[in-house]
Amino acid sequence: MKTVPHLLDTFIPHHYTLTLDLTHAEEKVFSGSVIISGESTSELISLHTKDLTIHSALIDDQSAKFSLGEFDELRLLHPEFSSGQHVVHIEFSGTITDAMHGLYPCYFTHDGVKKQLFATQFESHHAREVFPCVDEPAAKATYDVTLKTAPDLTVLGNMPVAKSSEDDGILTTIFATTPRMSSYLLAFVVGELHKKTARTNSGVEVNIWATPAQSEETLDFALDIATRSIDFYNEYFGVPYPLPKSDHVALPDFSSGAMENWGLITYRESCLLADPKLTPESSKRFIATVIAHELSHQWFGNLVTMQWWNDLWLNESFANMMEYVAVDALHPEWRMWEDFATSEVTAALRRDSLDGVQPVQADVNHPDEISTLFDPAIVYAKGGRLLVMVRRLIGEEAFRAGLKSYFEKFAYQNTVGNDLWQELETASGQPVVELMNAWISQPGLPIVQVKQDRSDEQSTATLRQERFFIGDHQPSDALWPIPLFANQPLDDILTEREKTFTTNGDVRLNCGLNGHFVTHYDSATRDRLIEKAAELPTLDKICLLQDMTLLTRSGRESSAALLPLARVFQHETNERVFNKAGTNLVELRKFVDDSEAGRARLKQISAEFARDTFMELGWDEQDGESDDDRERRTAALGLMLYGEDSAALAEAKLRFNETDPDDLPAEIRPLIINANVRYFETPEMIDKLFTIYQNTPSADLQVDIALSLTSTKNPATAERILVAIKDANIIRPQDASRWFIYLIRTRENRQIAWNWLKENWSWVKDTFGGDKSYDTFIRYAASALLTRNELNDFTEFTMPLRAEPALTRTIDLGIREIAGRVALIERDQAAVIDALSK
Repeated sequence: MKTVPHLLDTFIPHHYTLTLDLTHAEEKVFSGSVIISGESTSELISLHTKDLTIHSALIDDQSAKFSLGEFDELRLLHPEFSSGQHVVHIEFSGTITDAMHGLYPCYFTHDGVKKQLFATQFESHHAREVFPCVDEPAAKATYDVTLKTAPDLTVLGNMPVAKSSEDDGILTTIFATTPRMSSYLLAFVVGELHKKTARTNSGVEVNIWATPAQSEETLDFALDIATRSIDFYNEYFGVPYPLPKSDHVALPDFSSGAMENWGLITYRESCLLADPKLTPESSKRFIATVIAHELSHQWFGNLVTMQWWNDLWLNESFANMMEYVAVDALHPEWRMWEDFATSEVTAALRRDSLDGVQPVQADVNHPDEISTLFDPAIVYAKGGRLLVMVRRLIGEEAFRAGLKSYFEKFAYQNTVGNDLWQELETASGQPVVELMNAWISQPGLPIVQVKQDRSDEQSTATLRQERFFIGDHQPSDALWPIPLFANQPLDDILTEREKTFTTNGDVRLNCGLNGHFVTHYDSATRDRLIEKAAELPTLDKICLLQDMTLLTRSGRESSAALLPLARVFQHETNERVFNKAGTNLVELRKFVDDSEAGRARLKQISAEFARDTFMELGWDEQDGESDDDRERRTAALGLMLYGEDSAALAEAKLRFNETDPDDLPAEIRPLIINANVRYFETPEMIDKLFTIYQNTPSADLQVDIALSLTSTKNPATAERILVAIKDANIIRPQDASRWFIYLIRTRENRQIAWNWLKENWSWVKDTFGGDKSYDTFIRYAASALLTRNELNDFTEFTMPLRAEPALTRTIDLGIREIAGRVALIERDQAAVIDALSK
């Protein structure tokens, strides 16, 4: 693909004065003017603009000729123009579409009336859809923004309102001048909103905003987390939050989870609002991490910004790690690093095991390629994991000192990865630059094979590293400097291909799950480790379970080994470990997909695995019950219902019939609704759930209903869901991919959902093309398909789509992922079914 020129090379903006007229936004049109002062380095000024009508252009108050070039480029010419300082003035207009980028409407219903508000989403390169600008992260400038709107609306921007006036039915809102910032961080929201307010210890005003469809009590949790997160970061970074206010807005329609616009963070409602009754504890933890993630960006990403999108990881990897650091400090009882181990770590390891996966730092030369960088398992999860690694390696004191120096040195500037590593190296005295460049620049992860020799008086362990793969792959000679985090004194970092150490007893690597590698012990060492598994720290138990799953997927161990390992933790009291052991049983489901007898036996084993735990805890929460017990109940009940335990199904049916869905306990609500759809479905039940889905303001209840309806065994209900996915009056476009993934992951509906995707791809492209979530349908399909026929069909369908840069890597990885799954099933199915029968 042709490399797009950087317009900053020819025009450096210093300040924007932007005026937008949104008084006719309800009619889906807007107009505006922008005055840009800056420095030109050539005889041509080029700006980014997309889908805007340019009415006039002036350079230094003189009329300029303008034309549109390639790559969203607006070229301005004047016969007397030369390089130097200039002022550009452009008048323009545009249209508002339902695509959830640029300027777009969000729809909600209040008191039976459908209404809309207007919001922006400019990351990564969508500011150009609203006003002409140099739409590159390095093109930092200050902004004066004025919005003209209908009266009686809330108008929010990055900065506080400096002046507001109403004249002749038009509300004019002038915001204070922004700090020097990138165009993708500019934002505004206009509409009917209500708020709750608090102040940080340093006096920063924190506001949580939502539409009137949401109750005031849903704002309280976010307000507490946001306010305390800013206080935490102020102290942790040693650099104060740089703005006078921090607005957080729950938008009814939002493509991503949240967006870190400076001073005006926008969210999906499900990522900000917590209903005291309807939101489970696990969702509250998730909401807290999202808020902490976006607030960490106010320093890392906004105050200091990557030079170009190839260093996107500088923003997202850091925020991914810091969300756990912050929330763990705010709520240590939540044990957030266990969540990190079972979510972020799992995602990173599985994605990074595929041949063709991108490195954390990946080159991008064209705007259409930028969306490919937002791979959550790599740029977010793996990158965050690598920062956890270096933080642990150099120590907390040096890590914080390096960050403080980084923020102070590069405030309001742009950086590359080496700038961060250099500050951490200076603070710690350790070779961070060399270490971390090796990890972020090459794709994949290593496996460390451990072979112990205890036959002599002097025990030894030989460690050998190579690249770890799941599925077909090309040969690799990759080598990493691997921090071992061993349970006894070895070299801190393994840099060689192979090395033998003198040991004192059994070696255990990756203690605390701080390293990004898979460990494969020799069989005798592994067996001794499993025998003593109950004595391991929690994170090491998770590491053991996680490594075994990956080793079976790669063919280094038989998948049949997952069953006895799960049983080791059958009576585990830590919810994350118990749930992780339960996922070993879930991992076996693909092997019995086409075996009725195998499925019946796996269901029986699943129920047996969970029965003691569920009998201990019962259906109802007890006074003073721990979070562990509450969530163990959920995990155990899920396995009991999957196992078709007759008593559990009967009780689920009774509770559903006697209790409205929104009155069911939040932790087990989705399981009760799901069981009733799956085993006791009636047309009236489906109608009722669709009606509740469309009318409830609770995003949590909507998720539970979506998860439940898609578990149907009725093809007619599945078809109804697929029709609804394309109807924005029933399912919002932001939620379409969620419904799709839920549906395609159910055995009965996998083929129905896959056929729908093939037949409706043009709708997917029209609706989501240009959005960074565009590839999710392909990615989700690849995560579910598991037969050779499905692999061939996926390959045939997606090959013509590879020409689209936003899809190329996702398709290639998808083919490898399905092929690896097919090969795994063909290799291990007989052994798994045999193990289940014993």
